[in-house]
Amino acid sequence: MKTKGLALIAGAALALSFPNIATAGSAISGACMQTRGAEAPTLCGCIQTVADAVLTPEEQARGAKIFLEPHISQEIRASASGNDTAFWQKWEVFGATAAEYCQ
Repeated sequence: MKTKGLALIAGAALALSFPNIATAGSAISGACMQTRGAEAPTLCGCIQTVADAVLTPEEQARGAKIFLEPHISQEIRASASGNDTAFWQKWEVFGATAAEYCQ
């Protein structure tokens, strides 16, 4: 739990240190816009900025699938795979950072 808290703080600091980061990809933003609609471009852009700071492009592509098909998150979370566990831990940091940074 302590490690998760430190990772969250590090992720938030990283995201905040790049407020004008150029979007490396748009997988998260695109999926966000599909699920939230056209009324959320600012929110989705902010979430993409955090994703660019916290997640690799491959993790963003995987995360975009979670936006579009939420049941996938339960499959990843319940998986015993080391890769899934590592992704889930990073996804939680991303989610908490985005929630804090994009309020």
